[in-house]
Amino acid sequence: MIRAMKHDDIAAVQQIAKITWNDTYEGIIPATIQELFIERSYSSAMMMKRLEKTAVYVALHEDHIVGFANFTRVDEDGDSELTAIYLLPSHQHLGYGKKLLSEGLKNISDANQLLVYVESENQKGRAFYERNNFTCIEEFDEYFEGHPLSTAKYVYYLKTPVNN
Repeated sequence: MIRAMKHDDIAAVQQIAKITWNDTYEGIIPATIQELFIERSYSSAMMMKRLEKTAVYVALHEDHIVGFANFTRVDEDGDSELTAIYLLPSHQHLGYGKKLLSEGLKNISDANQLLVYVESENQKGRAFYERNNFTCIEEFDEYFEGHPLSTAKYVYYLKTPVNN
């Protein structure tokens, strides 16, 4: 089941973020940088802000939260961003990611496109997006907490793009 996140879900979502980040980025992003990112981006204050300003959905399996997805509101250009979609490693490849994505897409139907940025070496994430009709439109180098990374920018078109 997929539902909107509630205040009572914050601790479970924080735990899922930590577990999945550590699993996904082991060997890609140093553990100390992962911890800094998780502490800042998933602090209780930031989770309250996410609940207030964005759409967060949780995936439940037998009444336990096993994943979540976070979508920004549609901006003036008609874009929304999928800022996070994380599933516990034990619950990946069971359809929860697709269900979370579908719920988010349903609630941004007025958007032109959904953007997502994924670390280029995150093969699991890239494969998920590509299986779900996202298109990689660029890759670029950047620094993440002082650590050099390559990032892939993907887009999911909700409306056919107009060529000018």
